[in-house]
Amino acid sequence: MHTVFSLRTGGPGLYEFTRTVSSWLREDGAGEGLLTLFVRHTSCSLLIQENADPDVQVDLKAFFERLVPNSNHPSMQYLIHTYEGPDDMPAHIKASLLPVSLSIPVVGGEMVLGTWQGIYLFEHRDRPHHRQVAAQFLTSAG
Repeated sequence: MHTVFSLRTGGPGLYEFTRTVSSWLREDGAGEGLLTLFVRHTSCSLLIQENADPDVQVDLKAFFERLVPNSNHPSMQYLIHTYEGPDDMPAHIKASLLPVSLSIPVVGGEMVLGTWQGIYLFEHRDRPHHRQVAAQFLTSAG
């Protein structure tokens, strides 16, 4: 079974969609197998990260903004791809450093995530975007 999740972002940050994925697995009667998620864009990423303390998401966003600042920052003057805005090429760099796909085991129709783990889309662009995450669930053979 497969679907595409549509997510709206409001700028840089982590957007949790664990419940959306869980609901889809339950509605379609998932049993045991492997869930694969793949983001269909080159300027955002997917993460499994802590969902208990929102400060984790704030700190991750701040770290990556410091690691790869916008192209108008003096340390990024070497960038050539700047015509789509100062946030575009840095977003591509961040997406190349972070996962764009995730594989999650599913047992009894439930994702086998840790107690404090959630699934996030990590938006790297400054303005709001409409993002798509393709999902495929393959059942276990035997």
